[in-house]
Amino acid sequence: MRVELMDLVFSRDSFTLRGSGIFGEGVHLVSGPVGSGKSTLALLLAGLLRPESGTVRRHGVLSADLLLQFPEHHITCPTVAGEAASWGLVPEDALALAELSGRADDDPFHLSRGELKRLTLACTLLKNPDLLLLDEPFSSLDCTTKRKACGMLEERDAGITIVFSHERAVLPRVDAIWEMEGGVLAARGSVPDAIPSWRHAPPYLRYALEQGARPVNIRLSDAREALCRIRG
Repeated sequence: MRVELMDLVFSRDSFTLRGSGIFGEGVHLVSGPVGSGKSTLALLLAGLLRPESGTVRRHGVLSADLLLQFPEHHITCPTVAGEAASWGLVPEDALALAELSGRADDDPFHLSRGELKRLTLACTLLKNPDLLLLDEPFSSLDCTTKRKACGMLEERDAGITIVFSHERAVLPRVDAIWEMEGGVLAARGSVPDAIPSWRHAPPYLRYALEQGARPVNIRLSDAREALCRIRG
């Protein structure tokens, strides 16, 4: 199972996105500053935008979901339970995972943006598609909920998960790192070898590397464990 980008070019006004690479099974992080092209790349991979040239090819991918940054863009039903059911899910399961069990009859737009984000995250994770594209999945979430979301992403035992984010505090364990900068996609490689070349690495990872530590992954806990190993 893989997604191939071959000489991809997409332009809009003065912005141009370019990229090539292969996303295989596992969790991929596409990082970069706001405006670098992460959301545009997510839309291209989802097939919602067409490139000017180049191709996006899926191999062995039978299902795909894109979760947009702003959760209200997904809402189609007048109740929270109805919204969960519209994803083809048992509402009780989705609401329990989103910690919204007492809100089944509420209007989704009466939820806070964080609660709405929890709902859409729960729905897309329960659907468990072969290709899961998550555009800024941690926005609007508090630190505790971010950590829970990271844990759920790490529990996906199959398929391709691509996280597009500029988050620099709470991150999941990943298999590969990519970066977008000025519209250009760059593959940093597999973790942990890719960590030293990651230009947008969080401060805690940079600190660990400066101290001579070699974290096995990109979470804060990985940086702490690496520092503890070298300090004995």
